[in-house]
Amino acid sequence: MQAALGTLNALPVWLLILIKSAVLLLVVVTSFAYAMLAERKILGWMQLRPGPNRVGPWGLMQPAADAAKLILKEDLTPKTADPLIYKLAPFISLLTAFSVYAVIPWGASPSGTWAIGNVNAGILFLLAITSIGVYGISLGGWASGSKYPLLGSVRSTAQMISYELAMSLSFVGVLILSGTTSLAGIVSAQATWWFFIPQCVGFLVYVVTAVAETNRAPFDLVEAETELVAGFHTEYSGLRFGLFFIAEYVNMLTVSCIATLLFLGGWNAPFGLTMIPGVLWFVAKVGAFMFFYMWLRATLPRLRYDRLMAFGWKVLLPVATLNLIVTAVVVALRG
Repeated sequence: MQAALGTLNALPVWLLILIKSAVLLLVVVTSFAYAMLAERKILGWMQLRPGPNRVGPWGLMQPAADAAKLILKEDLTPKTADPLIYKLAPFISLLTAFSVYAVIPWGASPSGTWAIGNVNAGILFLLAITSIGVYGISLGGWASGSKYPLLGSVRSTAQMISYELAMSLSFVGVLILSGTTSLAGIVSAQATWWFFIPQCVGFLVYVVTAVAETNRAPFDLVEAETELVAGFHTEYSGLRFGLFFIAEYVNMLTVSCIATLLFLGGWNAPFGLTMIPGVLWFVAKVGAFMFFYMWLRATLPRLRYDRLMAFGWKVLLPVATLNLIVTAVVVALRG
C-alpha cells in the first residue's frame, strides 16, 4: 500500500489530479446508481411491496436498464425552446453537482487527506459552487419556452435561494467553534465532540434546509404533478432529463457528505473504534444520512408551497440567526 502511494505521489501533479478525478467520478456515479436502487428497495420495504426485482439477481441490474432506457429514448426539443440554453442547462446542473467533490475529503492518511484538492476555504468553495446550481434549473425552465416549466423553475429558484440563507447560517456556528474554514480542519476539531452535540439546533436547521435545497419530499414542490405537470423539466426527455435526475441524486450525496464533515465528525470513529478505517466510517455516516432522506420520502406528505416559503423565512431563518448569535456569545465569553 505504501509503495503504491509512493508511486502515485511521484507522478506529475496534473496526471495525479486527473487519476484522482477519474476514480472519484466513477465512485460517485456508481454510488448514485445504486443509491437510486436502494431507495426504491427501501420504499418497497416500507410500503410492503417487493421493489425492483426483475432485472438481474435481486434487481441489481436495474440501474443499468434505466440508463439504457434513457439513452435510447428519443430526444425531443420544443420548437419554442431556446436551442443553446435548452441543451446547456442540464450540463450546468450536472457540472455544479460534480464540482464540489473536488474539495470534499473522504479520509485522512499520513501524507494528508483523501481529496483531489485541499482548499483552505473549502466550505466557502462548497457554498459558492452549490449556489450556482440554481442556474441550471432556472435556465432549463425558461429555455423550454413553455408556461409550466417556467413556473416550476421560478418556484425552484425561490425555494433554493430562501433555504440557502438558513443553510449558510447553520454553517457559521460550526466555523466559529472550529476556528477554520478548511473541511479537514473542521473534522480535526471534532476529535473529541462531534459538532451536532453543541450545534444541535444548527444541525436540525441544516437537515431541513438540505432536504429543501435538493427538492426532496416533503419539499418537492418544484415537481408537484397536480399543479405543474412535472416542474422545470417538463419539456425534457431522454438523456437530458436523465442528467437532471443524476444531478438531483448527486446533490443528495453532496449534502450528506457536508453533514458528515460539519456535524457528524467526518472520518472520526465513534466510541474509540479506531480499528476500522476512517474512510469506512465516513461512508457509513453518509449512507445513514441518505437512508434518512429515503425514510422521509416514504413517511411525510408534500407541503403546500406558501407554507413551505413561510416556514423557510419565518421559522428557519430566525432560528438559524438566533443559533449563530448564541454560539458567538458563548464562544466569546469562554474565550
